[in-house]
Amino acid sequence: MALFKRQWFVILSAVSATISVGAFPLQVLSAQPYAGGEGVQQMNIWQGIILGFVQGITEFLPISSTAHLKVVPVVLRWGDPGVAFTAIIQLGSIAAVLWYFWQDLTRIVQGSVRAIAHKDYDDYDLRLALGIILGTLPIIFFGLLIKKLIPDYDNSPIRSLGAIAIASIVMSLLLGLAEQLGKRQRNFEKLTMNDGLLMGLAQCLALIPGVSRSGSTLTGGLLMGLERETAARFSFLLGIPAITLAGLVELKDVVGTGLSSSAMIPLVAGVISATIFSYIAIAGLLRFLKTQSTWVFIWYRLAFGVAILGAISAGWLKNS
Repeated sequence: MALFKRQWFVILSAVSATISVGAFPLQVLSAQPYAGGEGVQQMNIWQGIILGFVQGITEFLPISSTAHLKVVPVVLRWGDPGVAFTAIIQLGSIAAVLWYFWQDLTRIVQGSVRAIAHKDYDDYDLRLALGIILGTLPIIFFGLLIKKLIPDYDNSPIRSLGAIAIASIVMSLLLGLAEQLGKRQRNFEKLTMNDGLLMGLAQCLALIPGVSRSGSTLTGGLLMGLERETAARFSFLLGIPAITLAGLVELKDVVGTGLSSSAMIPLVAGVISATIFSYIAIAGLLRFLKTQSTWVFIWYRLAFGVAILGAISAGWLKNS
C-alpha cells in the first residue's frame, strides 16, 4: 500500500507540475510588479486577527506562511497586507516559540555559559548553540546579498501568486523526495554543529516567497537522516534568530515612518493572534510528527499550488 501511494505520488506530482508550470509560464514571468507596497496596509481589527491566525497556523507547518498571507487576503478581496505587516506579525510567532521552548533555551544558554567557563568545548548544549548560530549565518548573508543586488526584491514578480504557486509545487516534490529517501535514524541528542550549518543552508531557500522556512528546513533535516520530530524541533529553534531579525528590521522601518492608531490596533491584534495560534501549531505539529509522516502536507502543497495556477488561468485571481 505504501509503495502504491508513493508510485501514485510520483506520477501525479510529475504530471501536475509539468502541466502547471508548462501551461502558465507566461503568466508567471509576465506578472505585474507587486503593488502591495512595503508599508502596513489599512485594515480593521478582525482582518488583523484573521491574518494573525493564518500566520500562526502556517508559520511552523511546512506550507509557507508567506504564501498564505499573500493568497488568503487576495482571495477575500482585502488586498495584499504588505511585506511589513507580514514580517511584523511574525514576532508573534517568535513569542510563541520562545514560550514553548523556554526551558530548552534556558538549558542551552546556561549550559553553554557553563561549558565556556570550564573550557568544556565538547559540551552538548554548547555545540547545539553553536549549531544554531552557524545555521543562522547563511540566511543573513544571502538575505543581505539579495537586498544589495535586488533592492526592490519585495516588489518583484518573484512575489507574484504564480511564482508562489510554482514554489509550493516544487517544495511538495522535494518534501516527498525527503520522505522517500530520509533514513530518520537520528534523534535530538545526536545533532551536531554540521547539522546546524546544513539546515541553515536549507533555510536560505525560504528567501524565495512560497518555499516555507519550516518546509525547507524539515526537508533538509529528513535528507540529513533526522527523525521527523527532531527535524521539526531543531527547525523551530533555528528559526528564532532569523525570524526575529526580519521582524525587528521591518518594525524599525514602520516605527520610523510612523503609524496611526487605526493602523496600530489591527497590527497588535494580528501579533497577539499569531502568538496564540503559533503555539497551538508548534505543539500540534510536534505531537503529530511523533507518529505520522508529512504526506498530508505534501499533498496539500501540491494541491495548493495547482489550485492557484488554475485560478490564475481561469481569470479568478490576478497574478500580481
